[in-house]
Amino acid sequence: MKVLKFGGTSVGSVENMSNVKSIINDGKKKVVVLSAMSGTTNQLVAIAQNIADNKPNEAIEKINKLHETYFITIDKLLQKKGLNEDVKTYVSGVFNFLVECTYKVFSENLENQIVAQGELLSTYMFNSYLKQENISSTLLPALSFMRIDEFKEPEIDHIAKNLQAILNNAEDSLIYITQGFICLNNNDEISNLQRGGSDYTATIIGAAIKAEEVQIWTDIDGMHNNDPRHVDNTKPISNLSFDEAAELAYFGAKILHPQTVTPVRADNIPVRLKNTMNPEAHGTLISSDTSENGIKAIAAKDNITAIKIKSARMLQAHGFLKKVFEIFETYKTSIDMITTSEVAVSLTIDDDRNLDKILAELDKIALIEVDKNQSIVCLVGHSIVNHQDTYKLFQILQDVKIRMISYGGSNNNISLLIDTKHKIKTLQKLNDYLFELVTL
Repeated sequence: MKVLKFGGTSVGSVENMSNVKSIINDGKKKVVVLSAMSGTTNQLVAIAQNIADNKPNEAIEKINKLHETYFITIDKLLQKKGLNEDVKTYVSGVFNFLVECTYKVFSENLENQIVAQGELLSTYMFNSYLKQENISSTLLPALSFMRIDEFKEPEIDHIAKNLQAILNNAEDSLIYITQGFICLNNNDEISNLQRGGSDYTATIIGAAIKAEEVQIWTDIDGMHNNDPRHVDNTKPISNLSFDEAAELAYFGAKILHPQTVTPVRADNIPVRLKNTMNPEAHGTLISSDTSENGIKAIAAKDNITAIKIKSARMLQAHGFLKKVFEIFETYKTSIDMITTSEVAVSLTIDDDRNLDKILAELDKIALIEVDKNQSIVCLVGHSIVNHQDTYKLFQILQDVKIRMISYGGSNNNISLLIDTKHKIKTLQKLNDYLFELVTL
């Protein structure tokens, strides 16, 4: 059995839902994971923010407007009167709940409940649409089996046990529809897997049921070798290894949630990236195959802060680096890049919520320099640090000021830290230098 995930754009219109129906209606059993309709999650986050800001009238205005939008979509999607009325009743119940939320005290738990409604809406609507089209389908509530632990990691054993029990007792169908993104936490409260988490849901389910393959359907022909939003003449990559895909996702490739490949790599379950609007395109296959060497792709991660920590006694000061890392650990702040010299260490973070506290602690043991508005440009490919053509990337040094370079920490990744204002130029230059010269 395969697991197919469709993103918000794929279910964002009646036309696109029809495309999804055509893709999944092939007579084979599968689990289909859906995101919220495009734009819905953003609206729900804005509603939650209005409640947090004690602006209930603004929240209710957004709720009513979104409610109206859903009714328009339902009338276009469902012509059968009984199904149309049933879905409208369900949708109205959801929006009545949202109105009730405007009178409650704001909390993280309330926000999670609000944001979760997007996936509940899209799956109920789409499952009803399949019934109208006489396609065998059953709705599986993700909140009955998806669960994360206290560290926000998926409880795979719990998920596998409960999902299998649900499948065993469910009405026999060719298609099982469930929600991406949403889950319960270790206190049985509604939570989620963060933005892009529907990808992660799909591979968690894939691992739990030992799927034949997981497919991630979006609105682009697979992973591209550079960011098509900023760079001309990018191309889809036909094959990536699990390591390469993980590096690209972590360092800014928006097509994948950073944790997507983690659940499936141990069981060697391939992940295929496909385009809902162009289903015949090959897309990108992510697997354990590492036969192709050289630089395959470039990604960029913004909102990076660089910190230089300088101590004249660094070499003689036993435990200096330990003290530095303990400060970041205390404030639960991960480090992306790190380079060292005899008297200094430079590192980067992408979460600056506790930056002032971190700097105050660091200031006690060293001199500190901080650069904000930085970007990490990441070049990825199997064993690229050993590839004969990798030297060509350093031609970029004559055109762009590089703040840091991370080379050798991973055989599959070379990272450059630059000022964000130079990002687009850097991506285009690297594209010109590398992909006209390197055979992929």
